[in-house]
Amino acid sequence: MKKLIILLVEDNKEDAFLIREALEDQEFLKELYHVVNGVEAIKFLKKEKPFGQVEIPDLILMDINMPVMDGHEALKRIKSLEVVKHIPVLMLTTSSRKEDILKAYKEQSSSYIVKPDDIYELEILAETIKNYWNNTVRLP
Repeated sequence: MKKLIILLVEDNKEDAFLIREALEDQEFLKELYHVVNGVEAIKFLKKEKPFGQVEIPDLILMDINMPVMDGHEALKRIKSLEVVKHIPVLMLTTSSRKEDILKAYKEQSSSYIVKPDDIYELEILAETIKNYWNNTVRLP
């Protein structure tokens, strides 16, 4: 099993902690990086300071509702960057609004996932992410 490098773009510290715990429990991570908004995500992917030494992720998990730059704007910018536009971006958010879902797919999101309400469902989601992105599909 290939260990994945994941970039988590999430402004809520509690959500980020729970997502990290659930993903780490699945034992498929090589590294999980965390940034708190779209501006930091773009800097990370461009390897701008302070992210000069990071590895480019295999997968990006991104919230929509964040300060400074939201997930929709960040997704548009990521998909416009030639060196990283191939990276699958999974929108992982509390919004189940049809408008947000449609907008995310129009902006080339690979998946749209509504955050689970409890830790058990989050663990199932982490296992699903592991199985799908590690065993089912092929990443570049």
